[in-house]
Amino acid sequence: MPVIQLIDVHKVYDAGDVRVHALRGVSLEVERGGFLAIMGTSGSGKSTMMNILGCLDRPSKGHYLLDGVDVSQFSKDERADIRNRKLGFVFQGFNLLRRTSALENVELPLIYSNVHAAERERRSRRALEAVGLGHKANSHPNQLSGGQQQRVAIARALVNDPAVLLADEPTGNLDSQTSTEIMALFQRLNDRGITIVLVTHEPDIAQYARHMIAMKDGRTILDQPVRRRRNAAVELEATPVEEVYQ
Repeated sequence: MPVIQLIDVHKVYDAGDVRVHALRGVSLEVERGGFLAIMGTSGSGKSTMMNILGCLDRPSKGHYLLDGVDVSQFSKDERADIRNRKLGFVFQGFNLLRRTSALENVELPLIYSNVHAAERERRSRRALEAVGLGHKANSHPNQLSGGQQQRVAIARALVNDPAVLLADEPTGNLDSQTSTEIMALFQRLNDRGITIVLVTHEPDIAQYARHMIAMKDGRTILDQPVRRRRNAAVELEATPVEEVYQ
């Protein structure tokens, strides 16, 4: 069973007297352990698609099955619950709390899930280790590089063991070298079986995924496996830099 399945999904917004068709009959599947890149320019519908996949919004028409459950008509509270249990989010702007440590930032989803303190710390330290930042648990965001802040954000997204990791332009605020390091981490996590859906407007970033779709005017215009897939770890080895996972 696919972990994500969209069936003829439409999304219409009412903007005054104008109806905006953001999605026009989109269908797709993401297998468990898949790595999908969603591409498109501004206005293509990719952000609306991410909002629906992330249960931040729901379709006007059609069906969205997440881990086998049709969440298309879930209420706001039901969507919030399934977001916390099934989804992990990584954003372009990191969205870290500036006055709290890396460890405390990672713990936040577990606080919302009422996990007790000792278990929160254990799981959060494990997530930081998974992204190579176990030694930075007590550091605050202003003591970390942009790439390290994004890895803390990825650890926070992983801490609840989500069914899907959703990444919205995760390299948008990073230089090319750091972007490659982050994509190496995503590929490493995906090789461990974590399902990843990544939104990007950069074709070279999409080449790190296993499958890609391209959107235009609310429709899917391309849906195919990535040919000549890039290997971020190999690229990092070809250009000597400080070890990413120390």
